[in-house]
Amino acid sequence: MAIKLVALDLDDTLLDHSNKISPRTREIIRQAVGQGVTVTVATGRMYSSALPFAQQLALDVPLITYNGALIKSALSGETLMHTPIEEETALQVLTLFKDKGWYIQSYLNDTLYVAELDVKARYYEKLAGVQAVAIGDALYTMKGTPTKLLALSEPGEIKLINETVNAVMGDKLYTAVSKPNYLEMANPAVNKGKALAFLAASLGIKQHEVMAVGDSVNDLDMLEYAGLGVAMGNASDKVKAAANEVTCGNDADGVAEAIIKYVLR
Repeated sequence: MAIKLVALDLDDTLLDHSNKISPRTREIIRQAVGQGVTVTVATGRMYSSALPFAQQLALDVPLITYNGALIKSALSGETLMHTPIEEETALQVLTLFKDKGWYIQSYLNDTLYVAELDVKARYYEKLAGVQAVAIGDALYTMKGTPTKLLALSEPGEIKLINETVNAVMGDKLYTAVSKPNYLEMANPAVNKGKALAFLAASLGIKQHEVMAVGDSVNDLDMLEYAGLGVAMGNASDKVKAAANEVTCGNDADGVAEAIIKYVLR
């Protein structure tokens, strides 16, 4: 069956090692859109961080951001779905991180909040192309319902943090290690697969007409949902095992190769 909707992860999938979309990949996506295929991004990034890449590709579609917690139009800015973390849950997590001395950042109203502009915050600002707002210890008592919380640390400590958070919070929180040094935390009703299913239904597109491409653990749900789940060549063995197909790596135009092979007519 023809693919009508393509969802692309950003980091280490659509983006190469220099955090850019290759000219060849841009051209192949343009061809797919020209054939009537809806192409979108499905990322753990905040909306304001994902939007410039959608604009590069001239995509006038809803974007799946924050691992599926926010689906928002690239052109009109209309919000189709928003599922933030409950305030009480967020405060519990923030308190835990403060007590443990672990780094955490919070995303509220598509603004990035940190305690201070330290090395980790500056690193993330540069990678995501956004500016963080430093609010000191007020970070740990913030009112409101954040769209996402994110821990940054060394891979070994991220494993420990993930185990601890899951032990303390249980089913009140969704967690995923999206990069070896990132722990993403969101509402337990959130994942990229559910968001992609919602988007497909809103567009009148059937599950078997959807292709998803990703590389990381937070992509598993959407690869399993999609009629055709494609893992990047640089993906982990776990992600490759969950996919229907495996394409080239992100530095070898893996997204372009997948679209040529499975989408273009």
